[in-house]
Amino acid sequence: MEAVVFRPIGVIRTPFPQPKGTPIQPSRSSHVKGWIEISPEFIPGLSDLDGFSHIALVYHFHLSEGFDLAVTPYLDTQLRGLFSTRAPRRPNAIGLSVVRLVSIDGGTIHIEDVDMVDGTPLLDIKPYVPAFDDLDSYRLGWLKGKTHRSGGTSADDRFSE
Repeated sequence: MEAVVFRPIGVIRTPFPQPKGTPIQPSRSSHVKGWIEISPEFIPGLSDLDGFSHIALVYHFHLSEGFDLAVTPYLDTQLRGLFSTRAPRRPNAIGLSVVRLVSIDGGTIHIEDVDMVDGTPLLDIKPYVPAFDDLDSYRLGWLKGKTHRSGGTSADDRFSE
């Protein structure tokens, strides 16, 4: 297959300078604020986005290197297949997070519930639409009964090389 090349449309700014200590998943970030700096040529594409309460961000895990096809994920102690996890070290280091949209000021999008490292390249933005994105029925696989566990809510060294 031919290589697929993406060009960032902006950069995500957060209070987290490194992966260790960054919240794991937006639901664990306790309204942590951040912002997105959109490249000038993409600012017109923000029109009408301010009517949505949440947006899905597609981004590049720019600090991620290499990958393993079996990992011990957050909320588990057993090795699992990489594609059954949300581990950041992946063959294509692409992340996805749904965050709260606070406001848009020109080319700056203010957001909450950030779970990314500062300087993360943003690849795309999509509005979160419950009628399209919430499912009536689903299975949680190995995560069944584990998603509401208490404990650590920020990244550790598990996925660093």
